Amino acid sequence: MLANDKPNRLPDWFRVTLPSGDSMERYKSTTASVKENQLHTVCEEAHCPNIHDCWGRGTATFMVAGKACTRGCRFCAVDTIRIPPPPEEDEPQKLAEAIQAMGLTYSVITVVNRDDLEDGGASHYRKCLDEVHKTVPHVGLELLCSDLSGNLKALESLLNSAPLKVFAHNVETVARLTPRVRDPRATFEQSILILKKAKELRPDIMTKSSIMLGLGETEEDLVEAFKALREANVDLLTLGQYLAPGPGYHPVVSFPKPETFDRLAHIAKEMGFKAIASGPMVRSSYRAESLVAAAKGEKIDTGLKVVA
Repeated sequence: MLANDKPNRLPDWFRVTLPSGDSMERYKSTTASVKENQLHTVCEEAHCPNIHDCWGRGTATFMVAGKACTRGCRFCAVDTIRIPPPPEEDEPQKLAEAIQAMGLTYSVITVVNRDDLEDGGASHYRKCLDEVHKTVPHVGLELLCSDLSGNLKALESLLNSAPLKVFAHNVETVARLTPRVRDPRATFEQSILILKKAKELRPDIMTKSSIMLGLGETEEDLVEAFKALREANVDLLTLGQYLAPGPGYHPVVSFPKPETFDRLAHIAKEMGFKAIASGPMVRSSYRAESLVAAAKGEKIDTGLKVVA
């Protein structure tokens, strides 16, 4: 297990600065855009600690196909339901209008698992991407997708000529802990398969995954996970601290120190990832455009520490 630092309390490096001035105005504007278009965000549903930072910069990670997931992973705050309502037909248009109103240049769209749908929701996700691209073609799009229950035909229809810069799917944790942390329908091998196939289908776009630390993993576990991701030709990696959403979820086992995150980032870089964002407050979609820019060797947002 990685070094523990008082798992029953948050370490000193978990300090969130609330927005003020112009940032507060952008935060209010983002909140209004989300509410007016009746959209869901992973920022709210997953209780992300970076919500004030991101919304204060006018960015949000939208969550489509509903606000409840068909799976019940032990780390996730998103509500679980066996048969959710059908995806809203006008959601693609509402999403496009919100992104246009917010003046974004890059947007991350994430999804809930829809095991109740034959294609895992792939056709709805594609409609969302196409509508946003039609409305604001200059906006770079990143899709943080489910594993589609391993449905490779659905994945192919989703990715075929899709207007994407990044296809992301999170393995969430290491292989050894996956049965304990994720829903039984989600396996480490299935996640790797989806990432590998996505790269084969669209070698022109970057692929990305994320791992949470503090669930009881060892450094050896992490290196094995990095290896599996690189064998699937994953380009981008994020590493962040797991925080339990509340009682009844998987407990926080450890709080690796910031220098541990730095060391792991350099290990991952040596293994061939194009860019890595690694730190206690990093989340899979946090300042995603900066990670893409770093992978391309471009100037990046200095607010995010990236190894590239």
